[in-house]
Amino acid sequence: MTEVDFKARIASLSAELNKHLHAYHVEDAPTIPDAEYDKLFIELQQLEAQHPELALADSPTKRVGAAPLPQFDQVTHTVPMLSLNNGFTEEDIENFDRRVRDGLDAAADVEYAAEVKYDGLAINLRYVDGLLVQAATRGDGYTGEDVTTNIRTIRSIPLRLNTPTPPAILDVRGEVLMFKSDFEAMNARQREAGQKEFVNPRNAAAGSLRQLDSRITASRRLSFFSYGVGALEGADMPPSHSALLDWYRTLGLPVAKEGTVVRGYDGLMAYYKQIGEARPTMPYEIDGVVYKANSLQDQRTLGFVSRAPRFALAHKFPAEEALTTVLAIEVQVGRTGAITPVARLASVFVGGVNVTNATLHNEDEVRRKDVRIGDTVIVRRAGDVIPEVLAVVLERRPSPEPAAYVLPRTCPVCGSHVVREEGEAIARCSGGLFCSAQRKEAIRHFAGRRMMDIEGLGDRYIDNLVEHGKVQRVADLYSLKLEDLLDMKRLADERDDGGTTATPETVAQGKIATKWADNLLEAIAASKNPPLERMLFALGIRHVGESTAKTLAEWLGRFDLIRRVPAALLRVLPDIGGTVAESIADFFAEPKNQEAIDALLAAGVTPQGEHAPSAKLREKLDMVKLMAALAIPKLTEPRSKQLVEQDITLEVLAHLRVFDVFSLPATVAEALEAWMAEPGHREQLVALHKLREDLLAQLPAQAAEGPQTGKTFVLTGTLPNLSRDQAAAMIEAQGGKVSGSVSKKTHYLVAGADAGSKLAKAQELEVTILDEAGLVALLEK
Repeated sequence: MTEVDFKARIASLSAELNKHLHAYHVEDAPTIPDAEYDKLFIELQQLEAQHPELALADSPTKRVGAAPLPQFDQVTHTVPMLSLNNGFTEEDIENFDRRVRDGLDAAADVEYAAEVKYDGLAINLRYVDGLLVQAATRGDGYTGEDVTTNIRTIRSIPLRLNTPTPPAILDVRGEVLMFKSDFEAMNARQREAGQKEFVNPRNAAAGSLRQLDSRITASRRLSFFSYGVGALEGADMPPSHSALLDWYRTLGLPVAKEGTVVRGYDGLMAYYKQIGEARPTMPYEIDGVVYKANSLQDQRTLGFVSRAPRFALAHKFPAEEALTTVLAIEVQVGRTGAITPVARLASVFVGGVNVTNATLHNEDEVRRKDVRIGDTVIVRRAGDVIPEVLAVVLERRPSPEPAAYVLPRTCPVCGSHVVREEGEAIARCSGGLFCSAQRKEAIRHFAGRRMMDIEGLGDRYIDNLVEHGKVQRVADLYSLKLEDLLDMKRLADERDDGGTTATPETVAQGKIATKWADNLLEAIAASKNPPLERMLFALGIRHVGESTAKTLAEWLGRFDLIRRVPAALLRVLPDIGGTVAESIADFFAEPKNQEAIDALLAAGVTPQGEHAPSAKLREKLDMVKLMAALAIPKLTEPRSKQLVEQDITLEVLAHLRVFDVFSLPATVAEALEAWMAEPGHREQLVALHKLREDLLAQLPAQAAEGPQTGKTFVLTGTLPNLSRDQAAAMIEAQGGKVSGSVSKKTHYLVAGADAGSKLAKAQELEVTILDEAGLVALLEK
């Protein structure tokens, strides 16, 4: 490089670093991660060392922070607040220790004070005769900003020192920061208020402390730790740094507990390792540790270089934040169908590893952060935490501006449609029975004891069957043969033992059936005829548990009917709300799920206990209730009744073009018109009308009632002779309902051995309590 090149690079680096300093210290809106800044700063230092005559008057190497905000009064520090040099490698620490020993001409290991390096905002607190009279930010190291009013709102900072003989003047140096829990709580409040969230606790602390309205600062929980001293008059300076911190504790000043005293290079590295391991569980953010020669006399002997003390060093952890570029945004499908956007990144070293992927959490997060393909982003990785995109550097967005991200509407794995329920942040693949990403979880649920009850089909067998291609979908369980299971076991053994396990020849030839395989095949065959409610539960429909499955089986009776019932009819059934109804209808509407169900039926799986729809359904098929259950905005039950009274049926409604002639409010008529204009809605009304007519024709005139109709039972504890399922079946056979929780509506609690909180709740509500004998006697009546 020529002198002109050096001059241009030095000028360019100085301008860029000053810009970042202003954004970081003045605007509280950092534009690059600390690690990126450090790289540029070190390059500038090296260039200026080669050509000191080319260093600019406003070089960042000659200043520590940035100019104060003009809205605050300026404060000149009696003793400058200089920053520390940084060390990153073991060699850097070894060299620091060597320089200290050389400077002190020390033959033995030097004693160091070691403490954590907070990720907050440096502050000078001035106490005069024991009273807090002024607080100032570091600023440029010589002149800071007066933030006294805001500092007074921090409850951990004493307004008067706890001593009868305070020094005439004491400048306490320390750090204002925000604990992780307080940061999360504040961001939660920001989200609820629809306001911008802070990127990290350091940014939040700085932004809170620089509020012109101290009431805003008071509403944000800030903390403070002391770690140094400036001016001191009217008292003796403690002989060591550790003694200074001990004195601060007696004065009532907060001092972090992590500080200690170590000896030599080995002590420094042991402390660094200890704090690094504890870092993830610490209540506040740190970005390294700080070493200082403990003796104040040693500190005076070593002195300062231009911008930092020779006696101290900041040993920084591997950067947890870095800049990189978004190459693509893809989605991952989790085992439960959750769709998660993932940023594919240009490889960057952060948090100790090379990172190429980072989670974007969900669609709302992508939009809130406005992450787009081609953007330069700040990526964070702390410890073993999954890397995430923190923010976009908008000034680096490419031109022309890339399009905003839109979550795919179909699953990238199986092609099923993606569903996002109202009020939920997570979108999900609807192809639960078909999607290969959900295959293991779907089979695991399907085979469960309270579902299809396939005894012996545990997690290990499911994993091996799927991984070795023996089962692609739940229906494939019923076509498994002995040789499939033996081959699966052989392949699994080879994988687990690195190919060293030899399969016995007789087993390889299929001549000897192993007991486990026979038992498993028998269990699979025995599961082919489950009760209808168990089969419904086994399908893994979101929000459908045992209780909802029983409701569907009891009220609708037949599997083929349940598969085609629309959400509106499901909504009128007891204990099925709008979200559950939509989930059921959406599951059966997905063609891939229908294919998987057809394959199950073709494999010989036949639900037992099917019957005609319940006669009680007649009341639920009331035209007013069904019309209100359509979930048309503003079409409430009273408005539906108003239409029905004018002879408007579902079929008539489907063919109407004008809605303002039925004495409806204009807003209701407009909502009806808008809903009808959406594709498929009129056809849905016609289909629902036909289904209603068909069901009414099939239903008996009156529902048959049992002795316990209208009674609600709760089972708890272990009964001596009956299983829970047997007891529930006996109750339901007489028209009773079995609930999972005790309430004022509970008529009987059936309690066995080891009954817990449900028994106490029933006693509190004065619910009738029965043992097994009491239940049997009641039912025999």
